[in-house]
Amino acid sequence: MVTPPQFNEAYISIDVETAGPIPSQYAMLSIGACTVGKPRHKFYIELKPDKEKFLSEALAISKLSMERLAGDGADPKIAMQSFADWLKKVVPEDHRPLFVAFNAPFDWMFINEYFFNYLGHNPFGHAPLDIKSYFMGLEGVAWSKTSMWNIGEYFRKKRRLSHHALQDAIDQAELFEEMLAKSAQNASD
Repeated sequence: MVTPPQFNEAYISIDVETAGPIPSQYAMLSIGACTVGKPRHKFYIELKPDKEKFLSEALAISKLSMERLAGDGADPKIAMQSFADWLKKVVPEDHRPLFVAFNAPFDWMFINEYFFNYLGHNPFGHAPLDIKSYFMGLEGVAWSKTSMWNIGEYFRKKRRLSHHALQDAIDQAELFEEMLAKSAQNASD
């Protein structure tokens, strides 16, 4: 029997802002990412929209402009290559990057689609870690109790999503660090 290779995991907190709910029809407009733990390495980029369709409410939430990004945003291929290069720089060689997000299915589907469309592979693989699900299992709470507000209250830190991809990635990383600490404490008890 062949034993699969073992890797240490490097948690990377990620948030995206988009022009709508699905990557097949709406553009990813910004990516924010940071390492979980210290030192905190950060990545942020705004993308030139690769699709014209948008929902006004999505743009109102992120405060990003399709027109501005059409002129100032990075070409999606360059943006994804920059993100992949950043990952290589901050993830140690004997580690693999593990995608961590608050409501990971949403963010992961955009990142996955863009990595495959523009680079032909996703450095994160196909298994994102969802902070909401992790909290649900850690604390044994109902799904309805996994909002950013509820989790922030639990850790005595008022949190609201800013809908700026980098700030949200940092806030998520801080909450996830608290959860990892609580999980380690539970394991040692």
